[in-house]
Amino acid sequence: MAIETKLDLASPDYYFNRELSWLDFNRRVLEEAKDPHNPLFEQINFLSIGSSNLDEFFMVRVAGLQDQLKMNFDIPDSKTGMLPEAQLEAIAQKNGDNVAMQYGTYFELLQKLADKGIHFKGMRDLTKDEYAFVEEIFNEQLFPALTPLGIDAYRPFPNLNNKLIHTFVNLEKDGTTRVAIVPVPALIQRFILLEGNGVTGVILIEDVIRHFIHTLFKGYTVTNSFSFRITRNADLDLHEDGADDLLLVIQDYLKKRKNGMAVRLEVDIRDTIATLQTDVQFLAAELDLNERDIYRISGPLDLTVLSKITRVLSVSFPEDVYPDFKPVTPLELAGKDIFDVVEKQDVFMHHPYDSFDPVVDFIKLAAEDENTVAIKQTLYRVSNDSPIIEGLKTAAEKGKQVTVLVELKARFDEESNVQWAKELEEAGVHVLYGMTHLKTHSKIAMVVKKQSDKIIRYVHLGTGNYNDKTARLYTDMGLFTANKEIGEDATNFFNYLSGYSDQPEYNHLHVSPFEIRDSFIEYIDDEIDSHKQFGNGHILAKMNSLTDKRVIMKLYEASQAGVRIDLIIRGICCLKPQVPGVSENIQVRSIIGRFLEHSRIYYFHHNGEENLFLSSADMMTRNMIKRVEIEFPILDKEIKKEILSALDIYLADNTKARELFPDGTYRYIRNELPPVYAQQLFMEKANAEKVTPPAFPTKDKWFHKIQRRFNL
Repeated sequence: MAIETKLDLASPDYYFNRELSWLDFNRRVLEEAKDPHNPLFEQINFLSIGSSNLDEFFMVRVAGLQDQLKMNFDIPDSKTGMLPEAQLEAIAQKNGDNVAMQYGTYFELLQKLADKGIHFKGMRDLTKDEYAFVEEIFNEQLFPALTPLGIDAYRPFPNLNNKLIHTFVNLEKDGTTRVAIVPVPALIQRFILLEGNGVTGVILIEDVIRHFIHTLFKGYTVTNSFSFRITRNADLDLHEDGADDLLLVIQDYLKKRKNGMAVRLEVDIRDTIATLQTDVQFLAAELDLNERDIYRISGPLDLTVLSKITRVLSVSFPEDVYPDFKPVTPLELAGKDIFDVVEKQDVFMHHPYDSFDPVVDFIKLAAEDENTVAIKQTLYRVSNDSPIIEGLKTAAEKGKQVTVLVELKARFDEESNVQWAKELEEAGVHVLYGMTHLKTHSKIAMVVKKQSDKIIRYVHLGTGNYNDKTARLYTDMGLFTANKEIGEDATNFFNYLSGYSDQPEYNHLHVSPFEIRDSFIEYIDDEIDSHKQFGNGHILAKMNSLTDKRVIMKLYEASQAGVRIDLIIRGICCLKPQVPGVSENIQVRSIIGRFLEHSRIYYFHHNGEENLFLSSADMMTRNMIKRVEIEFPILDKEIKKEILSALDIYLADNTKARELFPDGTYRYIRNELPPVYAQQLFMEKANAEKVTPPAFPTKDKWFHKIQRRFNL
């Protein structure tokens, strides 16, 4: 009799490396630049987004691995067992391929721009009039802002700014050679528009500076020059222990971060020069970088500039950007007092299809209402001119009790959050700076009102930030409720943040650290038990990333038990699907589209006794143990149906969705069914009282569900 061997679900064979999975995600972003169904300027913008993403990846993730090597911490990846050295080598290889694809796409799109009369030019391409115009700009605007930095025994290698483009210059005088570096001014627009005769030209200022660089070195001959850019470590340790004032600690941290160690060197090699290799090695040695940290690029550096260019050009070429979309106010709230409505029923919002205005009004109206007793809110990232901040300040100035947790440790928003914290304090708001060693990433706001002889708590919970700008670009979900038990939970949660207490027990909320992971695993176990009894187990989850090993192992257990599992994961996925005997019942999709998919949804069928949750948390270890997160249930049956219908739409997407295969490749989902683009359908629903659904063949279960559920 054969003995059944139990598979080791912790084996590295069943996991993808987190860093390499992230690079796969960024490649999917870059691939959108190749999709001709996207308007031309939007294709170009995806190249810009990919560059911005990659900068942060190097500043944080690659920097962390390099730190491990420098400190001789040879710690293997907990899932794949890869050591830091192996990870860095694999990153260099995969990212090198991505960058090559990115620039190949860039030059393809330049040709499409040229066909429209938009030409990216070098100095050699300028007409006589254009040359004179550019020379005037150099003399009047650029030259006064340039600072040549010589390098010799008396002038040490300069401290070069993170992500700033610099010009490396070789000089010669009387047989003696010198080198210098000229930073490109950061506060001057990086491109010059050239318009005339129905043709639009674009030239980058670093090319202009290089052309006229000789004017900075009187008496010397410029033998050659090239552009380069460095990326610095932004993953520095924040020393919170024993801090009397976290505000001061953060401000000191930000100063130190500006001078983090270099982690990447990018070099523009379009102009081949004899000394290039020697010059690059000189820079690498000064910056303490290895060969794998150097990216030689046959094109302009830092393609984030492209989105700035398309923003300006879109005024003249509106057909080359996405058609304008205006979010709508949910019918339940249109023309009504939000508090009157929420007191009677829960209200669901799906952004950006539903306007973010009601969330802003929730705070602004409460600030003006004489019945408002208190407002409490968590803030992680807000816009530069946040109307929510203004509403909170107004409330405090009018005598309301206002308590706001401003997370000072929100990466790359620390400086702006410090400023917001100061402004709120000056207005009389009681400001909390966060919690020691934890980031408060939860999205919750509560308004407490006195109505006659009773107190009513109105609560907003969401999956995304209280940011009115990104709410137009990210897909998120939110809930307004006056449910008494959730109101009690919100009160206990804010008391936990502002006072001294262990995690309280909640009626409905699950709060990390620890509790969200434990509850998620419990629900998976329940689904396994239900499936064994009824045979209809189904788990459906949508998130940004999945990295937590304990959660992944439990999903493998569910798959082995026969539970059907559908995962919609935009970014990192360390779970390996479709592995026989391990994950053959798990399908993973990723959707990259016009809007950044950001909502977190967790569904368990449980033989029809459905459990549905929204959350601020992804299933990542950091969200489980290093952040204060909230997961909240959807209790209203109609709202539950609406969210489930949205999930059905996502699962039916065969236009922007890609499926993850066990070899790590992502492939577009293509079939013979009519094309479905989830985000487009949601926009159509928002903009029309009734939209006829596509004529989906009823033989396909997902399309049948859409016809039945998605009442447009």
